[in-house]
Amino acid sequence: MWQRIRFLIVKELLALWRDPRSRAILIVPPVVQLIVFSFAMTQEVTSVRLAVLNEDLGRPSRELVERFAFAPYFSDVRALKRDGEVRQALDSADAIAVLRIGEDFSRDIAAGKPADVELILDGRRSNAAQIVEGYATNIVAAYNADLIAAGGLVHPPSVVVARSWFNPNLTARWGTVPGLIGTLTMLLGMVVTALSVARERELGTFEQLLVSPLRPIEILIGKAVPAFIVGIGEATLILVIAVLALGVPFVGSLALLYAGLAVYIAAVIGVGLFISSLVATQQQAILGAFTFFAPALLLSGFFTPVENMPRWLAPVTLGDPMRYFTVISRGVFLKAMRLAEVAQNLWPMAVIALVTLSAATWLFGRRLE
Repeated sequence: MWQRIRFLIVKELLALWRDPRSRAILIVPPVVQLIVFSFAMTQEVTSVRLAVLNEDLGRPSRELVERFAFAPYFSDVRALKRDGEVRQALDSADAIAVLRIGEDFSRDIAAGKPADVELILDGRRSNAAQIVEGYATNIVAAYNADLIAAGGLVHPPSVVVARSWFNPNLTARWGTVPGLIGTLTMLLGMVVTALSVARERELGTFEQLLVSPLRPIEILIGKAVPAFIVGIGEATLILVIAVLALGVPFVGSLALLYAGLAVYIAAVIGVGLFISSLVATQQQAILGAFTFFAPALLLSGFFTPVENMPRWLAPVTLGDPMRYFTVISRGVFLKAMRLAEVAQNLWPMAVIALVTLSAATWLFGRRLE
């Protein structure tokens, strides 16, 4: 059995490599898309989740917190009780920023001295962090203006001091490029997998596979393994370019990244094989792949945070493997995400992979009956 599968795997890899167009598709588009997307993508930020650590609890600090709570930009303002919760809120992505008000805030306001307000931002989402910093600056500026008008002060009573964790300079590429690993890997992995059976049908070689000793499950394994190898190779190429050419730091565990990547590619291959089992031509396979890819990309949280989506739409994202791998990729790249956090996003992808691969196997067997 395994020898037959090995021969089929070698055949698939040779078919991809010997075709000049296939080689070009596997190498050129990912590199071009990686470069273009890294510099061209922008994101709009609404419904921001904010955490507040108010160590002062005086009237001026409470009024400032209320201004943030009622601002239209923030959908959820959560109060923190102690300093240790600041790191937890940002590490777990429960909040994109933490507003920290020192214990001398009200005293400094009463004395007419500048009072600092610290805004700690999640730099993994650099563009969003910059926009949130602008929101906070505007709110504090309006608060300053009201205090000056009410108390006849000359100097602004409070100043925002922003610090970004995980991405100190808020470099946009640092937040964009890690997410592109999942995006480009899904695109190529699905196309390669979806085309595999359709190409055999158009070339007339699929009938030869049917009369061979290969069973349907062996044919599927032989089609899936080459796509898995191609997916790992593409992701590795993007990873090398991201670190060496684009200067994106990699501070996490390479093993955890590849563990998430392996499960993610398995889920992508399952979708590709399912599409391949449904269609009859390569054109239909490509259309099917892009029909799935476009919604998957939009629902992944790569462009728009999932919390910004309508309530009826957010549950649909639970079936999108890219949603989970985007979290893993960004977390491992920029903040050395721990095993427990990776596992929280790993098991949903494993369930998706199991469902899609099982469905593809069942449908493929039914089509051969």
